[in-house]
Amino acid sequence: MSENAQETIRIDRLLVYLRFARTRSIACSMIEKRTLRRNRKHVLRPSENISIGDVLTLVIGNDVRVVEVLSLPERRASPALAKSYYRELDRSG
Repeated sequence: MSENAQETIRIDRLLVYLRFARTRSIACSMIEKRTLRRNRKHVLRPSENISIGDVLTLVIGNDVRVVEVLSLPERRASPALAKSYYRELDRSG
């Protein structure tokens, strides 16, 4: 990519790569159930692009997680490495 182009990744792929979902179909199900927000707005399509700096709010079971995307992975990472691509924020933002 050129330096001026903003790097992005599809939200369904990102959820799998960062281990918030085991498969892309599970990621799509999360989106269909409206349990995922990007920058406080519901994600409506699995093809929605995510950029560095976006804040994701995920409902996983009874837990709410708010994370800021720090960098974009190129593939599914180990659990320890996956955590290096985002940082947890408290619920107040």
